[in-house]
Amino acid sequence: MKFWTGLLAVVLFLSGVGASQAVVRIADDRGGRIGTYVDKYQGLRSSGEYVIIDGLCASACTIVLGAIPHDKICVTSHANLGFHAAWDFGANGRAVTNPEATQMLYSMYPSPIRRWISQRGGLTPRMIFLKGRELQAMYKPCYMDAQASSPSAPQVAPNAPAISPAAAKASASH
Repeated sequence: MKFWTGLLAVVLFLSGVGASQAVVRIADDRGGRIGTYVDKYQGLRSSGEYVIIDGLCASACTIVLGAIPHDKICVTSHANLGFHAAWDFGANGRAVTNPEATQMLYSMYPSPIRRWISQRGGLTPRMIFLKGRELQAMYKPCYMDAQASSPSAPQVAPNAPAISPAAAKASASH
C-alpha cells in the first residue's frame, strides 16, 4: 500500500509541477550572513521555483518569507521558523545586536510575520519560533508528510506540490 501511495504522490507531483518549475526544500538551515541569504533568495525568486519549508529555517534563512512570493511557499508539519535580532561580533568577540540590520531584517518580512513577531516582543537576541498550526494558518500546507503515511488519496492545497519525502529529498537545496 505504501508503494501505491508513494507512486500516486510522484504522479501528482509530476502532473502538478511543470518541467520549468523546480522545487527547493528548506530543512535544517540555521541561517548565516544576511547578505548571503538576500543574494540566494533573489536568484531563487527569479527562477520561479517553489519553496517547501520542511524543518528548521532559522535566522537569516527566514528572509525567504519576504523574498519569495507567498503563493510559491508551502510548509509541512515539520516546518519551524526561528527569528531573532541581527548581530555582529563586538570588540571583545561577543555577539552585539545590530539595530540597523535588525530593522532591515524586520522590514523584509510580510506584514503577518511582522505582526506575529511584534506580539512576542519584537526581534531580540532571544530566538522565537513559529511552527505548527500557527504557521500553517499563515502559509499553505504542503501535506507531503501526510501523503507518505496515508493509505487514502492525499489532499493537496491549491497550487502546492504533492510530493513524497523521497522526491523532496532528491530536489533538496539549502
